[in-house]
Amino acid sequence: MLSALSWLALEAKYLDRAREFYETHLDLAAVDDRDGAVAFDVGDATLVLREPGDVPRGGVHTHYALATPPDRYDAWYDRLAASFDLTQFDFGGTRSLYFYDPDGNCVEIGSCGRGGAPISDVFEIALEVEDLSRAESFYRALGFEVTDRGDERRRVRLGGPVALELWEPQLGIADARGGVHVDVGFAADDPEAVVDAVADRACEIETGDEWARVRDPDGHYLTVQ
Repeated sequence: MLSALSWLALEAKYLDRAREFYETHLDLAAVDDRDGAVAFDVGDATLVLREPGDVPRGGVHTHYALATPPDRYDAWYDRLAASFDLTQFDFGGTRSLYFYDPDGNCVEIGSCGRGGAPISDVFEIALEVEDLSRAESFYRALGFEVTDRGDERRRVRLGGPVALELWEPQLGIADARGGVHVDVGFAADDPEAVVDAVADRACEIETGDEWARVRDPDGHYLTVQ
């Protein structure tokens, strides 16, 4: 139903400071710069930084993951360790490092990327939810499938155009938290079908020419186009 991740938006208290962080430490180049927002290409998706303003806002204290090819992971670790107190975790086949941006978002870099780009895509987003079973049902209606459940933590991992981690309020690896009021964009062949799949449980629905926006029960915004 959803074919690809289009964007992830993060809220930045001070846009210049956030922009400098992503340009300096992750070598991302701005591809769109307008009043109150700046966007970076990350593979086929876009990472958007927004000042507080109109809804949908960007996500707050969002944990998300960027992919790097395995042969570039050690270089990222050595480079970032010079400036940050990194946490590292081995998932048995892939490794990830974790650190924080100036707005408290937990940035993960995982050694699961493909191709030659130093950062190849956004492969995971963690959302904070009030009721895990309710959130799981909502996203499964959109075509996401359960790939893992937490044994020690209240979490569910769903596979789809991007991996979604649904967390009831808690701290994860590196004391990361799931994001609140996260704004995520997806490509979809039929936005109307997306709306129909969750119309009975969405908090809010907006539609336009060839796009639709749904607000889930936890206040996260999903835009499809």
